[in-house]
Amino acid sequence: MSGIRKSKAAVLWGLNQPWKIEEIEIHPPKTGEVIVHWRAAGLCHSDEHLVTGDMVPPEEFWPLMGIESFFPIIGGHEGAGVVVEVGPGVTSVAVGDHVSASFVPSCGRCRYCSTGRQNLCDNGAKTFVGGMITDDTHRHFVNGEPVTLMAKVGTFSEFACVSEQSIIKVEKDIPLECVALVSCGVATGWGSAANRAGTQPGDTVVVVGIGGIGMNAVQGARMAGAKRIIAIDPIEFKREKAMEFGATHTFPSMADAMMSVMEMTYGQMADRVIMTPGVLHGEMMGEAMNLAGKGSTVVVTAISPMTSETANINLFNLAMWNKEIKGTIFGSLNPRADIPALLDMYRAGQLKLDELITKTYKLEDINEGYEAMRDGTNLRGVIVNA
Repeated sequence: MSGIRKSKAAVLWGLNQPWKIEEIEIHPPKTGEVIVHWRAAGLCHSDEHLVTGDMVPPEEFWPLMGIESFFPIIGGHEGAGVVVEVGPGVTSVAVGDHVSASFVPSCGRCRYCSTGRQNLCDNGAKTFVGGMITDDTHRHFVNGEPVTLMAKVGTFSEFACVSEQSIIKVEKDIPLECVALVSCGVATGWGSAANRAGTQPGDTVVVVGIGGIGMNAVQGARMAGAKRIIAIDPIEFKREKAMEFGATHTFPSMADAMMSVMEMTYGQMADRVIMTPGVLHGEMMGEAMNLAGKGSTVVVTAISPMTSETANINLFNLAMWNKEIKGTIFGSLNPRADIPALLDMYRAGQLKLDELITKTYKLEDINEGYEAMRDGTNLRGVIVNA
């Protein structure tokens, strides 16, 4: 058995604090676990939701989760790297393999995995609970204290011990920065439009919020054959980029788009509306539903504050216009099948990945990268480790 490994990691110690670079200790992998050298990690908005508290369970729930504190936590759930050590019983990867992170694990045996819904694997329930998926004990320590990994992968660390269930082997010819993006943002956005929304050739699709996920919803709608793709975002830079990724029209807000969508569809409105803003608030759903026509589908992909329980929806209109509202995680895709499939589309020149990366950062510059995300100057920043 190997010894304790040292690693630098970006750790969040509490709400509304900056990421702090710490030296952590990683204990050797046990059965079903591997050590991954994370070479690339995407600066996804979901990790920002930890900072703001939108994805942090209320403190009164912590005892019910079996934890004393949600913090400290190593961030990062979008990533790619190289396997450097394997524990007993590992069969799907070997030392030297390139792997994608999978922020939703797939055990292959639970009710959901076995019915083709890996994105709903029962082991995903442990996402915010400390310890390993395998046995609930800890492998990662900061200042001698156990530290949780975001989504059980902690890609904001140079190295991490992760379950075999949380990584997927990929081909070595694909740049790891591109693999990292497909592990979350690309798959989630692309799948929201091409899979969960059920976009058909000739459809009119509206995508609200053109960040790292929304831009890929635009790509998914284009590849599914949408006739019109309306990209909505208040930031001009993102609207301009959306046109490069397949949008046919852009608007700064849903209100600005409303009359134009009505005119271009002869009053029929959109067939699909994909909600991918940075934070989704309940009052936004009323406008989304007004953009959606008869028999339409509205897909809710974005994160809302965990305690948010209200949304403005006209229920008469929902029923009488035969509309539907769907939630989605990971674009309702199957990570073990769809991450390699999306990378094959990239290799074939059908899926844009390199163009998504606005800037790369060192781990020490993570707070600079998130500032750029908040300012809207990045489509996706990526941390690159040597």
